Amino acid sequence: MASGPTLKAPMSLPNFERERIDLAAAFRWFARLGMAESVANHFSVAVSTDGSQFLVNPCRRHFSQIKAGELLLLNANDPTTLSQPNAPDPTAWYLHAGLHAQVPHARCIMHLHCRYATALACLEDNTLYPIDINAARFFGRVAVDDRFSGMALSSDEAARQARMLSNDKSVLLMANHGVMVVGASVAEAFDELYYFERAAQMLLTCYSTGKPLRYMSDSVAELTKRQWLEYTGFPNDHLNAVKEILDQEEPEYRT
Repeated sequence: MASGPTLKAPMSLPNFERERIDLAAAFRWFARLGMAESVANHFSVAVSTDGSQFLVNPCRRHFSQIKAGELLLLNANDPTTLSQPNAPDPTAWYLHAGLHAQVPHARCIMHLHCRYATALACLEDNTLYPIDINAARFFGRVAVDDRFSGMALSSDEAARQARMLSNDKSVLLMANHGVMVVGASVAEAFDELYYFERAAQMLLTCYSTGKPLRYMSDSVAELTKRQWLEYTGFPNDHLNAVKEILDQEEPEYRT
C-alpha cells in the first residue's frame, strides 16, 4: 500500500508541533475504537522539563473532532487557570496538573472510561491476571486505586494517585471509575492504553465462558513483560501507522 501524503501543519500552529499532532492523533484513534466517553475524559502531555507546562484537550470537545492547534497549553503554577474563558475541564486540571508535577515518568497521561478496563475496575477482584501475552505485558506494573470517592475536584486527589504511580507502574486501575495510563511520550502512553484495554477485554471474555482460567507462571509472565519492554520502537511504529491512516482520511487533525 502506498504511503499517505506527508502533511505540514500551517505556520500558525503554536509551539510543540510534534506533541500536538501526536496527541490529536491519539484522540481521533481512540474515538474510532469506540473508546470516547461523550465529551468527557482527557489526555495530556508535558512540554516543559519539570512538567508544569502541558497540553490537554479543550473542555467538552469530542475526541473525534480534536485538532492539534486547539489543544490547550496550561501552566500548573497559574492559579487563575479555571477562571479563564478557555478553562479546561476541572477534573482534567486537578489531576493532570498535579500528576505531571509529581510523577517524573508521567510525561503523557491518558485517562479513559473504556469499556473493558472500566468493567475490570468494577469487579471485586480487579486483578489483571497473566492469561495471555497482552496481560503479561502489565505483570507487576498495575497500581489499583480502591478508594473512589467521587470526581477529582481537588489537588489532593492528584497527590494521592501520584503516590501509587511509582517508577515501575504505568497503569492506574481506578476502581468504580476507569483507567489512567502514563508514559514517557504520547506514543508510549497510547500503546500502553491500547494494549491494556485489549488485555482487559480478553480476561473478561474468558470470564464470560464460566470455565477456569489458564494462568501463566510468574516466571513466564515476568519474562514476557521484560520482552515487551525490550521490544524497542514498537509504540512509535504503532502511532506512526495510525497517523498515516489519519493523514489519508482525516488530515485536518494536524491543523
